[in-house]
Amino acid sequence: MARDSRIGAAGDLLAAAHAQFEGRQHARAEELYSQYINHCACSGMSKHLCCDLATALNNRGQIKYLRVEFYEAMDDYTSAIEAQPDFEIPYYNRGLILYRLGFFDEALKDFRKVLELNPKFEDASLSLRQTLLDKEDRLRRGY
Repeated sequence: MARDSRIGAAGDLLAAAHAQFEGRQHARAEELYSQYINHCACSGMSKHLCCDLATALNNRGQIKYLRVEFYEAMDDYTSAIEAQPDFEIPYYNRGLILYRLGFFDEALKDFRKVLELNPKFEDASLSLRQTLLDKEDRLRRGY
């Protein structure tokens, strides 16, 4: 019974975080996502059994991305991937940051992984092509 109430409380916390995120109340959403993530880590549930953990981590990463905290965002995306390796969105999000930072080879790996998981992910396909073009351009310029 206690476990069921913990799961219910976690679900309420996650729903509140999603509502704040959708309402663009990013500071409050980040706080709630962090509480949810900590709840999952401390409640005896493994990361893999906490089914919404990857989404919470990905969304918290988005908030950090919007604040231009790229490395912190990538940490959350990486944790989301560890929690749910077949979740393509954090690979895509991490790939975008890697691309923006000029780490083209790493970005290419993430975009390819997205397309392996979801071949119809059009933005990943476009990002892959652009990354290849920019990498080739950088090589032609010699830097």
